[in-house]
Amino acid sequence: MSSASSELKISRYRWTICALVFFATTINYLDRNVLGLLKDTLLPLLRMNPESTGEKEYAGVVMAFQIAYALGLLGIGRVIDKVGSKHGYGYSLIGWSLAAIGHGFATGPLSFGFWRAALGVTEAGNFPAANKTIAEWFPKKERALATGIYNSGANIGSIIAPLCVPWLATHYFLGWSWQWAFVITGAVGLFWLFFWYGMYASPAQKLAEGKINQAEYDHIHSDADEQAENTEEAVADKVSWGRLLKFRQTWAFFFGKFFTDPVWWFYLFWLPAYLADDNKRKILAAFPNGMPDGITVDAVLKETKQFSNLFGQSDVLQAVNLPGLIIWPVAVAVVYTISTFGSIFGGYLPKILIDRGMDVSKARKTSMFMYALVPLTVLGAMKVGEINTWLAVLVIGLACAAHQAWSANIFTTVSDMFPKKAVASVTGIGGLAGATGGLLIAAAAGWLLDHFKKTGHVETGYGILFVICATAYIAAWLLMHLLVPKFKKIEL
Repeated sequence: MSSASSELKISRYRWTICALVFFATTINYLDRNVLGLLKDTLLPLLRMNPESTGEKEYAGVVMAFQIAYALGLLGIGRVIDKVGSKHGYGYSLIGWSLAAIGHGFATGPLSFGFWRAALGVTEAGNFPAANKTIAEWFPKKERALATGIYNSGANIGSIIAPLCVPWLATHYFLGWSWQWAFVITGAVGLFWLFFWYGMYASPAQKLAEGKINQAEYDHIHSDADEQAENTEEAVADKVSWGRLLKFRQTWAFFFGKFFTDPVWWFYLFWLPAYLADDNKRKILAAFPNGMPDGITVDAVLKETKQFSNLFGQSDVLQAVNLPGLIIWPVAVAVVYTISTFGSIFGGYLPKILIDRGMDVSKARKTSMFMYALVPLTVLGAMKVGEINTWLAVLVIGLACAAHQAWSANIFTTVSDMFPKKAVASVTGIGGLAGATGGLLIAAAAGWLLDHFKKTGHVETGYGILFVICATAYIAAWLLMHLLVPKFKKIEL
């Protein structure tokens, strides 16, 4: 029998599992994005005093999420390794859905900080559970592709959010407006639970149920260096953090996430504000002697937040008639659409290299080096943005695509280097590093943008932050290469 005909006999239930993880990650980022999209709406609620711009308070709310996310990752990976993917993922999603809904009841910086922290602790479970699930259901050569697919959910969530959140926030019902954006998006996650608990189980259980055939089961467990991991004794053997921290492989993943995760956090929480600020600069430059009668800068900016204006401009935008303005929810959606392609291609490229005979380690590292070069284009984002804002959007979109391609592979290095029983724990350690880096960039962004906004040169603050975002990946790749020249599986 030919290998092609044998391949046809392999069932494909593993891709159903991948789809479930994809939708969970989509929901994760849908809930996470709402705050950034409503930043300007919420700033008046966040100001501690009349002299405040609200930037520092907003940064404080973002930092509350980052601190809680980091603290959640201290133990969440160990918990998921202990209770298993099914319950670990389910409990996390229940928690973050309720926390997302809670934002709708916040009234000031302290209550927003509380619910943001609750969201951070519970959302910490997504990637450790997702990585563990993919390691359990896919062989090595397919893991980067599967990771790229589920990780693209972050982009899809970030695309859906700007297309619906501003609309939800401007329609009143029962005296609420922006509150519904948090409540409705938070409630979506609760529906996912019905599918997860109804469809997920281990490959062995699904084989017994007849959902997968023996050929798919054997395909999932086809990596020779992982054969010993599939025994009940190996799965039951848990590994402590102290033991994991003795390996350079753990630190390579730690620093890789520490340098690069903050870039994504910055785009997530500040990209909408950057695009809105760019619109404001263009308005002020075009009308140095004042706006047309009856129209204010704030009125124009409000209209640029409405997705509906893509299909027919409002009277305000028609009166201004300024070609340089963009409908920024659409621009954010474009950035994350481009990122989706990067995430999937980022997982597919190493598979191509492996299929052509390159060993897994070299294929992974070569791909990651290529992706690390692309974000350097962000150094020119503000310059090309002076010509046309859409050029800046495309450059940032390309950089975000490279990040997602990088992310698909750096997550997969964990299962390349560690046995399945430690995947969630190591992912948690790396997530802690990434959240810590995100905390630092949130503090830096809050201080820089507050300082330069007061001096009237907020674009300088963004310029400094773009330099950090552009160079982070090369620094991460070099440090990972020095620590682990070859992604080789360790023995525990």
